[in-house]
Amino acid sequence: MLDMRFLRENPEIVKENIKKKFQDFKLPLVDEVIALDAENRAAITEASELRAQRNTLSKQVGMLMGQAKKDPSKLEEAEAVKAQVKANADRLAQLEETEADLEQKIHKIMLQIPQIIDPSVPIGESDAFNVEVERFGEPVVPDFEVPYHTQIMESFNGIDLDAAGRVSGNGFYYLLGDIARLHEGVLAYGRDFMIDKGFTYCIPPFMIHGNVVEGVMSQTDMDAMMYKIEGEDLYLIGTSEHSMIGKFIDQIIPESSLPQTLTSYSPCFRKEKGAHGIEERGVYRIHQFEKQEMIVVCKPEESMEWYEKMWRYSVELFRSLNIPVRQLECCSGDLADLKVKSCDIEAWSPRQQKYFEVCSCSNLGDAQSRRLKIRVKGDDGKTYLAHTLNNTCVAPPRMLIAFLENNLCADGSVKIPEALRPYMGGKEVLIPVQK
Repeated sequence: MLDMRFLRENPEIVKENIKKKFQDFKLPLVDEVIALDAENRAAITEASELRAQRNTLSKQVGMLMGQAKKDPSKLEEAEAVKAQVKANADRLAQLEETEADLEQKIHKIMLQIPQIIDPSVPIGESDAFNVEVERFGEPVVPDFEVPYHTQIMESFNGIDLDAAGRVSGNGFYYLLGDIARLHEGVLAYGRDFMIDKGFTYCIPPFMIHGNVVEGVMSQTDMDAMMYKIEGEDLYLIGTSEHSMIGKFIDQIIPESSLPQTLTSYSPCFRKEKGAHGIEERGVYRIHQFEKQEMIVVCKPEESMEWYEKMWRYSVELFRSLNIPVRQLECCSGDLADLKVKSCDIEAWSPRQQKYFEVCSCSNLGDAQSRRLKIRVKGDDGKTYLAHTLNNTCVAPPRMLIAFLENNLCADGSVKIPEALRPYMGGKEVLIPVQK
């Protein structure tokens, strides 16, 4: 969410940014909110003047009433001033109601106007224009056929989609045996990986209030993702970032405590609306999954440095598990409205012979802080808005697809990389129970 003063003083910059995001339908919002802001400021000024007059007139009434005891002619003058006080009070009440209405309208519009993107963001209308920046590891196409990921899991008696369908419907799963253990092992490895990077481990609430949802994401994303608890002001989180950033709502953080670096575990719940292709069946796009996340709250001047560190952590983690990856810079049209800059880390799929998304790293600038009033108190006593960032550490079971495909052997066994063996009881390889 932008600063209203910035928008008021730089409407053309804001409009140009909207054009870069290919959201021309939002252009009229800029002039509309400027007009509403001018009306609101005029109402605030008039209300302030009336409050000042109220004190003066009240004193005048008291003085005239005192004088009326000796001079009855002053009584009429006092009544006239009283009438003015009453008229002013009525007008003030009207202005306060107008202010509240205008502020609500302004807030609603400001939530729809996108954050100013970083100059380095490539311009493009959709994810088709995202730009590959760098590859890490050699993508290998094996000389044997790689089965679909659910077939690999089934060879270990590791998944039951039919039972999940009967219990919960499509988009859910049962993981069993070695596959379930692998799922939890990857999460535990991701947790310890981030702790070793100096991050504090955290388990957050899995439900959050509506004002926190509004603070961390756009209305469009909210409608597409969030499950609401019927009859309560609570939503199931789509990622732990939501409750982790919400942790700082309406707080003033001492500058000396920055950066706040946190790694959080949570289940995630998503509607995942829309038709899904063949490659998104199985456990690729689902309503429930678990994730290890990384979150940073920092000084504005440090946020781009943290952005660079965070996506590189993802690369390091995936490469330690023998998974080739690439960094893909998200273009302007693919950025959510709160994001300043974002990139995806995509893993190599030997079966598809292409990359697919496994991590998303985002710098949100002061957008979430402005919405949630997350402020920092500097050494000089002045306050300013923090910058917030987030990135996926690991998100199985999607991450398991990349792991199983890239560590699969011709005989159907799966190699366990050395880094993961302590989390798998020392196993070096998983042997399928059925061919």
